[in-house]
Amino acid sequence: MKYSSQLERLRERKLKQTREKLDRMGPQDEDDYGFVLPPENFDWQPGDNFQGAAAWGKVFRSLMEHHPVYLDPDDALAGRWMFMLSRMRPQYRLDRPPFPFDYSHLEDEQRLYDITAGIGGDAHFAPDYRIGLKLGWGGLKRRVQESLLRHAGDKEATELLQAELDAISGVQNWMARTAAQALALAAKAENPLQRENLEALAAVNEHLVELPPATLRECCQWLAWFNMASRTYNRDGAGGQLDELLRPYYEHDIAEGIIDDEDATYYIACLLLNDPHYYQIGGPDKTGRDQTSRLSFLILDAADLLRISCNVTIRVHDGLDEKLFWRGIDILFTHQLGFPRFSGDKALVAGFMKNGFDAELARERIAVGCNWMSLPGREYTLNDVVKINIARVFEVAFKEIMTQPEPSTEKLFGLFSSHLKRAILCTARGIDFHLDHQYLNEPELLLNLLCHGPIERGRDASHGGVDFYNMCIDGAGLATVADSFAALEQRIEREKRLSWQEVAQALATNFAGTEGEKIRLILAGSPRFGHGHSLGDQWAEQLTGLFTSGVKASATPGGRNLIPGWFSWADTVRFGKNVGATPNGRKALEPISHGANPHPGFRKDGALTAIVKAVAEVQPGYGNTAPLQLEVDPCSGRSPNAKAVVGNLIKSHFALGGTLININIVDAGKIRDAHLHPEKYPDLVVRVTGFTAYFASLSQEFRQLVVNRIIHEQAA
Repeated sequence: MKYSSQLERLRERKLKQTREKLDRMGPQDEDDYGFVLPPENFDWQPGDNFQGAAAWGKVFRSLMEHHPVYLDPDDALAGRWMFMLSRMRPQYRLDRPPFPFDYSHLEDEQRLYDITAGIGGDAHFAPDYRIGLKLGWGGLKRRVQESLLRHAGDKEATELLQAELDAISGVQNWMARTAAQALALAAKAENPLQRENLEALAAVNEHLVELPPATLRECCQWLAWFNMASRTYNRDGAGGQLDELLRPYYEHDIAEGIIDDEDATYYIACLLLNDPHYYQIGGPDKTGRDQTSRLSFLILDAADLLRISCNVTIRVHDGLDEKLFWRGIDILFTHQLGFPRFSGDKALVAGFMKNGFDAELARERIAVGCNWMSLPGREYTLNDVVKINIARVFEVAFKEIMTQPEPSTEKLFGLFSSHLKRAILCTARGIDFHLDHQYLNEPELLLNLLCHGPIERGRDASHGGVDFYNMCIDGAGLATVADSFAALEQRIEREKRLSWQEVAQALATNFAGTEGEKIRLILAGSPRFGHGHSLGDQWAEQLTGLFTSGVKASATPGGRNLIPGWFSWADTVRFGKNVGATPNGRKALEPISHGANPHPGFRKDGALTAIVKAVAEVQPGYGNTAPLQLEVDPCSGRSPNAKAVVGNLIKSHFALGGTLININIVDAGKIRDAHLHPEKYPDLVVRVTGFTAYFASLSQEFRQLVVNRIIHEQAA
């Protein structure tokens, strides 16, 4: 490929920047964001804590006007983001963003049930990039100005819209300074290829300050600018249907003889390098027609050439081009870097329709995050932001049952049901509180620009700006609780090998001593979720039914629709630290189970078919995902049918009702060595949950999670 040298240098620079971030910031147990470190002498600060549209607009504009320029003469696109403004606020915490409104009336139950309430949470819905690609930054500004005239006298609208103008002006300033710097560097460049590239960067970015993109390169650059600005504003990482977004520009440029496929692949690779946003390819359009095109394959080719952290999802449906599916499988195995992912169209569409929506709308709802779906530009969701630690709910119920005479699993389940109902109601009330106040705290100034409604209505996306409010509540800890119920029923009630008092005492002492360890092993050896037709499986399905019916029993008190899912993201470790020992043999403070997955070691043979079936059986089924997470060692790639086995398992999972699969194809020996010596493997990428990250950048706890989940393909 004519750009192979440039791409290799860009890849090496990415690895160097990743090492620099690790050295300065330490382990980061979340997405491999595309930001680079700012110069050490950069001293801009946002000042005091800031809330509300006016303050956010002014502070963001100031940051954009001071933001360092980044240019790489090997890169087809300009810019890198360096800051996350939402995390620069005083008293910021990842699990509890600053929020200036009192919700102490909810906090007792939030603490009791270890609820991640989502109050003050960032974004987690998707833009409709087509709006920005059609209008450009100048057109977006005019759109806001026209709305500002229509809403004269509306205080909420005028404050929001003026803040939108500040945000746009700030981004344009950043772009214009970058274009000017590119031109200055071009004049000094001695390498003719680099000089030509810098001149092209200057021309592209001068054009894009005001005008919409007209070519594929300009389109990729426009997307990159919006992504960088949105990331800087509040961490947004949602993408879109990338093959369809790029296709008109690609077809135009090819027809005009402006580019060939190697040029297109290079531009796309630079977009994927700029930031690992979550993009979908393939899948049906709203009428059901497959969207696979030449661009779909070029996107995979670009990711294949880069060999870095990437978050591309292939949407699998009955009409999908089989070549695209198997090309994705091939890439998954070739570099073993955790991409692409695969989502299941059938269950997602059918599930979303159960909320009262039609098939056309359901097909437009695409995979744009770790586990989350969204209607681009039309839906506010809080996906992946709101979670209930059901292992903690179980712990509360278990302690209560032990104060009552003659405990039983039936009575315990009744208490658990009652407490879960309270936790769901508390969570729903928290969602209402967030939606009633977030526009006064942290309005979505960047995402509003690419949504249908906020600019026209003068209302933030969180406060009536968009048409659909489908609020997510994820449960976390399914297997921990299912296995605990199964162990109690099996060992106490069926076999009578243990008593309720013996188990309670063992849990209270964290299985201390010889007798405690004996009890732990007896409990841990019970039939578990994932065994297949076991007590654990039965309890997991019963718990899914309970959780789903509880979430769907009614809207929030404020009338917002709720959609259930099973997902824990990287909170598996944090949630575990809030739960004591559990009857499945898990010790106090250890991680709870991940998402909808069985606990690691769920079967002695670790059969892939078992986990595929088990997770398909516990899908809540209303259009949000309960992802299947797989770490598969297919004999280090030596098994001649490994690709076929994994590909067919993906299809089987979706046929059974699965919604999303995250897969790592791993060499178990290499992963274990990398866990002990991460510095030896600086380019090893894994999919931790919904996101990919460099293994060496993860903390020891999170590396251990990946190691524990490894399944050997030959045991399938």
